[in-house]
Amino acid sequence: MGWAARFLTAVSFLAAGVLFAPDALLGGSGRSGAGVAAARLAHVLCFATAWGAALWVTFIGGIVMFKYLPRHQFGSLQGKMFPAYFMLISVCSAISVAAFAYLHPWKTASTIERYQLGFLISALGFDLSNLLVFTPMTTEMMMRRHKIEKDLGIGSEVGFSKNAEVARTNPTLAAMNKKFGMIHGLSSLANIMAFGSLAMHSWYLASKLQI
Repeated sequence: MGWAARFLTAVSFLAAGVLFAPDALLGGSGRSGAGVAAARLAHVLCFATAWGAALWVTFIGGIVMFKYLPRHQFGSLQGKMFPAYFMLISVCSAISVAAFAYLHPWKTASTIERYQLGFLISALGFDLSNLLVFTPMTTEMMMRRHKIEKDLGIGSEVGFSKNAEVARTNPTLAAMNKKFGMIHGLSSLANIMAFGSLAMHSWYLASKLQI
């Protein structure tokens, strides 16, 4: 995913440039109608993609996979899917930040618009923390825990876990569970905070609709 990381970096720098130096980056001669329309389209599409993906992965896809896949297979799939998931929503969040900052420059933005930009930046920050920090750590610890569990003959169960029962008599597994639980908890918290930030922005967008 090297190309995706480079693309995300470029988009993030673009978002930062639009946010902090819009006149230098975009010129001070005003915005064209086509530019405004393109920014609105980019913002809506990228926001909808990020929010929809977060809704599916957090509340539907992960739960269904856990219920119907062997636990180690479920974990391995999550380990491959989550980097792509966080890359997608990070790119979409960065584009949303850039587009919203273009449409509502900080110097002239209202208080509500500044709050909304803050929510979008928060979502991007939480997504990047997962992409760059928590997900790699969680995946590494998960694979180490899988190895311990395989040696103990567990991990193939579907829809439930024998881990806690076995960990009562295995200090090594218990210690690994504690480390994994802490990092996984931080990852889940960051994901929920990003989803909540996007949800707050959805209320703002809904207030602007005329149906």
